[in-house]
Amino acid sequence: MKRRVNIPIFIPHLGCPNQCVFCNQRTISGTLSFCEDSVRPQIEAALATVGDADAEIAFFGGSFTGIDRSLMLRLLDTAQSFVDADRVSGIRMSTRPDYIDDSVIKALAPYTIAAVELGAQSMTDGVLAASGRGHSAADTERAITLLRSNGYSVVGQMMLGLPRSTIADEIYCARRLCELGVSAARIYPTVVFKGTALAEMTETGEYAPLTVEDAVGRGAAVLRVFDDYGVPCIRIGLCDAENLHSESTYTAGPNHPALGELIRSRVWLMVMEEAASSRSFTDENIAVYCPVGAASQVAGQKRCNVKALLSSTGARSIKIIEKTGMMGYNIRIATI
Repeated sequence: MKRRVNIPIFIPHLGCPNQCVFCNQRTISGTLSFCEDSVRPQIEAALATVGDADAEIAFFGGSFTGIDRSLMLRLLDTAQSFVDADRVSGIRMSTRPDYIDDSVIKALAPYTIAAVELGAQSMTDGVLAASGRGHSAADTERAITLLRSNGYSVVGQMMLGLPRSTIADEIYCARRLCELGVSAARIYPTVVFKGTALAEMTETGEYAPLTVEDAVGRGAAVLRVFDDYGVPCIRIGLCDAENLHSESTYTAGPNHPALGELIRSRVWLMVMEEAASSRSFTDENIAVYCPVGAASQVAGQKRCNVKALLSSTGARSIKIIEKTGMMGYNIRIATI
């Protein structure tokens, strides 16, 4: 199976009618302006590095279906020319729920659209309002329904730790996205960037940023929902290109280089503790059987999961054994 890669084309803040409290697009994308003439050279340069990977051109950073329609169509024409030449397999884009309607569906129809990534962020109206999103949960439901009814794959993007959001709100958001039929998801713990309304709210005490531990606990709860529905999570946390390590941009929030790994590892701990709760392992030597390739996540960073399981079960020792044929977040615990 070929490795899949995105060729990102950032269109910072183009097409977006408002400023979300957490958003400073020009800062986090590292792009101060957009030059249409640079798009084709960017794609050519990226294709020179991807080898035989399955590449898709991805218009990220703004609300792609809300930009000037003639510009959107020219960008799609450019991307489609690479599809027609068999140099990429498709096109994807990120956009807002309120920028999906019948006219957008009609405009997208001639192109090879691999997925539409929809920035739902929350499915709770109070959270959306407090975050300055400018759309409702109903807008997201309508957009996903319209896209799916026209044959488009939808990736649901959601955030953790938005103003007024609770873990219950976030679990509900993940579940509702799954019920609406998203094919994949992205989870973004909220990070506070300088120059945003959220930075001002943090300074005044109106907003309390998530700690890394907060993000791990809430992210694990949400990730389990997606796993239960069989919806793959293709990204957890912002990527390195979004200036998380720059003192000129980053202010506060869960900034950890392996946040996704920590969250996935926490899910394994939850699964192990549930499996171990069915019987006593006090003073036993036990083995945890897991899928091939999962041992490091099962053990946890610095073997934190092993230490936690030893404490909760009273076991004498724990050995992690990878076993072929096991899939997903699936483990088996036995004495040895």
